[in-house]
Amino acid sequence: MAEHTQKGLTANTLKIIAIVAMTVDHLAWLLLPGYRTDVLTLSLHAIGRLTAPIMMFFIAEGFHYTKNIKKYIFRLFLFAFISHFAYAMMFAKNFIPFQKTIFDQTSVMWTFALGLVALAVTKSENPKLKPWHKQVIVWVCILAAFCADWSSPAAVIIVYMGIHRGDFKKQMLWFMLWITSYAVVYAIFLNPVYGALQMLTALAIPLLHSYNGQRGKLHGNGMKWVFYVYYPAHLFILGTIRILGLVPSR
Repeated sequence: MAEHTQKGLTANTLKIIAIVAMTVDHLAWLLLPGYRTDVLTLSLHAIGRLTAPIMMFFIAEGFHYTKNIKKYIFRLFLFAFISHFAYAMMFAKNFIPFQKTIFDQTSVMWTFALGLVALAVTKSENPKLKPWHKQVIVWVCILAAFCADWSSPAAVIIVYMGIHRGDFKKQMLWFMLWITSYAVVYAIFLNPVYGALQMLTALAIPLLHSYNGQRGKLHGNGMKWVFYVYYPAHLFILGTIRILGLVPSR
């Protein structure tokens, strides 16, 4: 049955916005490397703050709509593995993590995958999983996300967005609470200006509020695979450009 057009933004439109914003952000890291504080660089990174909230939101939405949670989880971990190497190429990381630091060792896909597992366990009705079993698994997932892009708070946000699905205000309240914690840690350990910049993820809230609950024109395996494929693909391309020395070194 065809979807009736409603006012607002479809899931596919929001995902395309996320992809464009992510590309702008990563191009800024490539062409304007380092923690620059000029207006142009900060503006480009501000646009990039739209991506993570949109994708966290739709990880939780995907959990609600998926017919096979095991396949969904496997898909995220598969692309987390592929994206690790693309992320390392783009951001000059070691393929083997934890050689110099524990921070930012792999891509956000790892965080998303762990957040999905934590949400699935939290919402599980499997009688074999006792409450303390769930707590242990969820905490392991959250701690395991610490080393990745967007870190543990992003995994927690996915859980809370899933728990409070249908209550947008609560979703966004928990989102901003955990983003604030991420911004503080970022400011202390990485860069204070860029820590404050993370708070601009709030710019995604009006976009998410306009979500009309519809998927959009692209159905089936179309849009579902676009982000999965585009994310590592564009990082591989940008990483290759960086390695070839066609842009300023980081």
